[in-house]
Amino acid sequence: MIKLSATGVYLVDGHEIIPDSQHAQQTLQLRTGAEVTREGARQRTIAHSIIEKHNVSADPAFLQLRFDALASHDITYVSIIQTARASGLEKFPLPYVLTNCHNSLAAVGGTINADDHAFALTAAKKYGGIYVPPHLAVIHQYMREMSAGGGMMILGSDSHTRYGALGTLGIGEGGGEIVKQILGKTYGITRPDVVAVYLAGAVNPGVGPQDVALAIIGAVFKNGYVKDKIMEFVGHGISTLSVEFRHGIDVMTAETACLSSVWCTDDKVKQYLAVHGRPEAYTQLAPGSIAYYDGLIHVDLSSIKPMIALPFHPSNVFTIEEVQANTLDILRTFEKEVALLTGQDLGPSWIDCRLSKDSLYVDQAVIAGCAGGMFENIAAVADIVDGKSAGNAAFALSVYPSSQPMYASLMRSGVVEKLLSAGIIMRSAFCGPCFGAGDVPANRGFSIRHTTRNFLHREGSTPRDEQLAFVALMDSRSIAATAINGGILTAATQIDVEYNSPRYQFDASIYAKRVYSGFDEPQATAEIRLAPNITDWPKMPALTEHLLLKVIAVLNEPVTTTDDLLPSGEISSYRSNPLRLAEYTLSRKEPAYVSRAKLVCSYESARLAGLDLSEQFPELAEVLAKVSDNTGHGVMDITATGLGSVLYAVKVGDGSAREQAASSQRVLCGWANIAREYATRRYRANLINWGLLPFVLREELTFACGDFLYIPNIRRAIETDQAEITAYVVGADVHVIHLALGKLTSEEQQILLKGGLINLYAT
Repeated sequence: MIKLSATGVYLVDGHEIIPDSQHAQQTLQLRTGAEVTREGARQRTIAHSIIEKHNVSADPAFLQLRFDALASHDITYVSIIQTARASGLEKFPLPYVLTNCHNSLAAVGGTINADDHAFALTAAKKYGGIYVPPHLAVIHQYMREMSAGGGMMILGSDSHTRYGALGTLGIGEGGGEIVKQILGKTYGITRPDVVAVYLAGAVNPGVGPQDVALAIIGAVFKNGYVKDKIMEFVGHGISTLSVEFRHGIDVMTAETACLSSVWCTDDKVKQYLAVHGRPEAYTQLAPGSIAYYDGLIHVDLSSIKPMIALPFHPSNVFTIEEVQANTLDILRTFEKEVALLTGQDLGPSWIDCRLSKDSLYVDQAVIAGCAGGMFENIAAVADIVDGKSAGNAAFALSVYPSSQPMYASLMRSGVVEKLLSAGIIMRSAFCGPCFGAGDVPANRGFSIRHTTRNFLHREGSTPRDEQLAFVALMDSRSIAATAINGGILTAATQIDVEYNSPRYQFDASIYAKRVYSGFDEPQATAEIRLAPNITDWPKMPALTEHLLLKVIAVLNEPVTTTDDLLPSGEISSYRSNPLRLAEYTLSRKEPAYVSRAKLVCSYESARLAGLDLSEQFPELAEVLAKVSDNTGHGVMDITATGLGSVLYAVKVGDGSAREQAASSQRVLCGWANIAREYATRRYRANLINWGLLPFVLREELTFACGDFLYIPNIRRAIETDQAEITAYVVGADVHVIHLALGKLTSEEQQILLKGGLINLYAT
C-alpha cells in the first residue's frame, strides 16, 4: 500500500525512481552525458523553485522568506493584531485575510465572539485587510477559492494551512510569525528537506481522499519520516485525481508533522482556477528532468482501502475491514487507553453499547471543515443516501459545506434535496466540529467525522465534569455508508452505488456582496472597535542575568499536544483576554498548574518590589540558601535573578498552531519549557516569540515537580550562543544537569533577550 524509501532518491523525468547510492550519479551521468550532483538535483524540485522566489537570505542553508498572503481565523487574529499594534503597526503590507469560521456562534460567552468579529472588521478597514464574515467560508476553502495559486507562498495562523494542490506552499505557524510578516520582517528557517510522495495507480470507487490521507499519516507520523520537511506530490497517479480530491489529501498533511506540501499542477488545476475566476493564478509546476529528494513515500492508490483513525490521533489508523474483523479486541484495547489517558473507567456496559451484530456501532457522524466539507465529498454522500434513511432517533449525520458558494452549487445540482430527504442536517460553513464546538455527542458517545483531528476532547467533552466522548476520523463516503446501515461501521466499498459526479459551479458574487476587501486601501482614521473581553497584552519582562525556576508540571506522556497545554473548544472564547485565557492553562492535563504558577508569580512580584523573599516566603529560604551554598556561584544576586516557572514534557507541541499554548504560560510567569523533543517547529517558534526558553534535555530526568532549577548566566549563554547550558537542580539535594537551546538565529537571540517579540519590535 505505502512504502518508504530508506535513502534519498533521484526522480528522472517525473516518473523513474533511482535510489541514492554510490552508483546513482554515475548512472545518471552516463544517461544524460552531463555531470549530475546531488546538490544540483536538489534545486530542481518544485519546492526549491518556489522557495527561491521568496527567499531574501544570502545564506544557502538558512532561509528568510517573504510571503504573498496571510490568513487568520477568529481564534487567532485578535492576539495577532493586538501584538502588531503594540509593535507599531501602520498598515497591512500584503493581503491579510481575516476569516470567522471557528467562533461563528455567540452561544458561549455572551457577546465575546461577535465582539471579536467587530474588532476584525474595523481592523481590516483601518489597516487594509480582507474580512470574511461568519458562516460564509471556512478559512482554507476561502483561500483555495480566492487566493492560492501556482508558485505562491501563504502563511496562516492555523496548522492546516495547506494549498499545495494549487501549487502553493502553505505554512501554518503561530501568531508571532504572522506579526513578523505584518511588520515587514521575514520568516527565518533552516532550509528544509523535501520528500517525494509518488502516487501510482488510481483509487477504487468508494475510496476517498481521507482514506489516502490517513494511510499516509499512519505510515509516517510516528517515525517522524517527514517531520519539518516539505512533501512534494509527484507521479502519474496525480492525473487520476480531481483537484478537490487532492485538496482533501493535501490539507491532512499537517497531521504528518511536515512543514508544508506541494503538488505537480496540470490542466485540472488550470480549469479549477478558471472556474473560480482566476485563470491568471495558474502556473504549470513539475520537478526538473532530474530532481533529488531526501526521501520517498510510494503510494499505490489502487491498494488503498477505506480507513478509520480511532481516537486519539489521526495516526491511529486501521482499515475498516480490520476493525470489523477484530471489533471486540480493538475496543478492549481502546478501553485501556482511555483509562491510561483519562483515569476514567468506561464500565462493563460500554463495550456492549458499542457492539451491534458484533460490529462497531457509532452514535453520530459529521462531515465538515476544510477536509470534509467539499463539493465532491458531499455529492458522493448524496448518491449513497439517495432514497434511503441516513439517521434515526439515536443516530444523526450533519453536513457542513465549507463555503456559501459551494452550498449554492450543491443546491443547484439537487444534492441538498437528496441529503435533506435522507434526514441529514445541513449547517453553514463552520470549523467547530474539528476542535470541539458543535455537534458534541452525549457522554460516552462515539462520533465518526470527516474532519482534520480527533485528539482527546476535540468532541467537546469536559473531563473535569467526568464527561467523555470519542471521535474517529473517516472519509465522507464510508460515513454515508455507515449512516444508511443505521450507524453500524461500514466501508463505502461494501455497498453498491452509482456516483453521478455533478458539475460544480462557483458564484463569486456571493463573496462580492459580503466580503470586505480593503487591501491596499487602509483608512488611517478608522477606529478599532474594542470590547470588555479584548484586552492588551500584559507587560513582559526582559530576560534577567540568571533564572531561578520552579518546576510546576512534569508530563511523562509520549506526546503532549497544544490541546493538552491549552484546551480547545469553549475555553477558546477567552482567546482575546490573555489573563482570562491563561486561567485554563493545562487545566485538563495538570489542574494544579495555574495555582502553582500564581504562587511563583507572587515570588517574582515580591522580588521586583524589593521585599525580603526569605522572610516573605519561608519555603524559598531553604532554596536560596542551597543555591548560595552548593552551586559554586556564591551568594545569589536576587536583583539580577528572575523568578518564574518551567514545565517538562517528553515531546511537546503536536497539533494546533495556536500560540496561546505558549503565551498563556508566559503571562503566568513561565520562563521555559524543557523537552526531549519539540513535536513541531512552530511550537518551538511560539515559545521563542513569547520569550520562553525552549530547552532540550538529553540526559536522564533527575528533577520532579516542586523542585527548582537555578540557571546562572543564562543571558550571557544566549548572547554567546553557548551550546551547552549548566543548570542546578535544587531539591532534596543540589546537582548539575545540562540543557541545550539548539541553534538560535540572531533574531531569535534578540527576541529571547528582550523577553518576547512584542518587546523587540516595540523598541
